[in-house]
Amino acid sequence: MPRSQLNQVLDAELGPGWSTKLTSFDYEPLAAASIGQVHRAVMKDGMDVAMKIQYPGVADSIESDIENVKLLLDYTNLIPEGLYLDRAMKVAKEELSRECDYQLEASNQKRFRDMLSGHDGFYVPLVVDDISSKRVLTTELISGVPIDKVALLDQGTRNYVGRNLLELTLMELFVFRFMQTDPNWSNFLYDEATKTINLIDFGAARDYPKRFVDDYLRMVMACANNDRAAVIEMSQRLGFLTGKESEVMLEAHVQAGFVVGLPFSKSGGYDFRSTNITQSISNLGATMLRHRLTPPPDEAYSLHRKLSGAFLACIKLGAVVPCRELLLDVYEHYHFGEDEGTLSTASVS
Repeated sequence: MPRSQLNQVLDAELGPGWSTKLTSFDYEPLAAASIGQVHRAVMKDGMDVAMKIQYPGVADSIESDIENVKLLLDYTNLIPEGLYLDRAMKVAKEELSRECDYQLEASNQKRFRDMLSGHDGFYVPLVVDDISSKRVLTTELISGVPIDKVALLDQGTRNYVGRNLLELTLMELFVFRFMQTDPNWSNFLYDEATKTINLIDFGAARDYPKRFVDDYLRMVMACANNDRAAVIEMSQRLGFLTGKESEVMLEAHVQAGFVVGLPFSKSGGYDFRSTNITQSISNLGATMLRHRLTPPPDEAYSLHRKLSGAFLACIKLGAVVPCRELLLDVYEHYHFGEDEGTLSTASVS
């Protein structure tokens, strides 16, 4: 944004006296993204802060932009029927609308800060309410390097960061049932001096229903234990399958589950340096797109984006992570709902 436009946005959102709350404001952005840009500033008390400022009109254009993309994809016939474009676009529209609400993001960030306050190895920056609004979010400025830079560090550090990222992902889903679903590597900044992963950008955070999480944990355990019957049963309960699929579709779906469950299948460290998970999922995904009878549940779009992001981060790091031990710890402490039913085939083994 030009300086004059930036000042107009800040005046409109924070009032014309916003600059009196700061000792300095850097008009050169620290970073820029599709919906806004980030500027460094210093508070009166000396705290360095990051001010995320949304581009004018972004929130108002989401629906029309997505509809235009959908029309283009429909016209070019590039998207296979098994992708269920209408459902995917509906979910994308809802997610983008939430991400444009910086007051919601501030609330999400405070919630994460509270949830992780007792967990070593993670830090969530303070939100500065006094100079924040629906289109401006001001937070404590933190340091650290993103995941792709951590990949250049020693093996012990890479293992530590990979383990923490996967443990955080499992905690978010199965302990908090509240997950930051954007796995962008720049949202996880590792501070080597304090051995802490600083977490930023909570616009894509969302809750997951208890019943969904109950059954999803059962399905993950079934995948880890190579239990075909339990994978199919849980997939039907969750809405991934209808019960009328062809054997080709069932086999591809189950095998995809086993591939994702592989890191959790055996005790000891799983070596992400030699994995072919992404290629295997890509091959099976092509079959599922051709034979799928129903779109996945809405929760799956954001959840699977985050889970795949956690795996890709571990692959990028070349980390060795005790995945099964992390999953078993979650499973053994998990409290299923009263309607959990029985599923002996998904037992821990």
